[in-house]
Amino acid sequence: MSGLALKIVALSTMIIDHYGAIFQNDIIIFRIIGRLAFPIYCFLLVEGYYHTSNVKKYAARLLVFAFISEIPFDLAFFGEVGFRHQNIFFTLFIGLAALYFIDKKEFEFWGKDVKFNNKALIIFAASLLATFLRTDYQFIGIIYISIFYLMKNQPKQKKFPLIALIMFAVNMASGMIQQFSLLALAPVYFYNNKQGRKNKILQMSFYLAYPLHLLVFYLIKNHP
Repeated sequence: MSGLALKIVALSTMIIDHYGAIFQNDIIIFRIIGRLAFPIYCFLLVEGYYHTSNVKKYAARLLVFAFISEIPFDLAFFGEVGFRHQNIFFTLFIGLAALYFIDKKEFEFWGKDVKFNNKALIIFAASLLATFLRTDYQFIGIIYISIFYLMKNQPKQKKFPLIALIMFAVNMASGMIQQFSLLALAPVYFYNNKQGRKNKILQMSFYLAYPLHLLVFYLIKNHP
């Protein structure tokens, strides 16, 4: 499967999940299908990190859409704008920032260059931040992103069982339904290392699909 095919799977299952959460919360199959979306997005984030020519622009784009999406997200899921839960773009942004600092050998801190690259501490700090800000998936999302990154260059036969084991362990913090996220490893396993068709319009369409479908769902639910 190409990167484009994975994006389509992730987007489709995410919309199904959100439809179930907003309109059919008592029908669990929608939520089960939706568990595939986020791990695929985490995998694609790591791939994007490796392929981007400018990680800072990539991060800025995620942050811009995080703010754009927050009002539709709040309205769709809570019926009001607030800070009880932040949308998935914030989680992806924090995860991308963690990857950047893991790879960066030194960075400026209070006007001084600091040589520091403790991967575990960076992942912990990012997980703590995501949990404190109540971003979607919180620390679970950061761990997903981190394991896809740390295991990227390992052979499939070695990395996928380990990724599955770690996902299973962290999913315990979110309830049994989250264990269905392990199903996302099947399409990821068949990724062919090709991005597929790519252009700016298609790229922006996938970004815009998130706030737009949430806004449409909110309008349908509250303005029949």
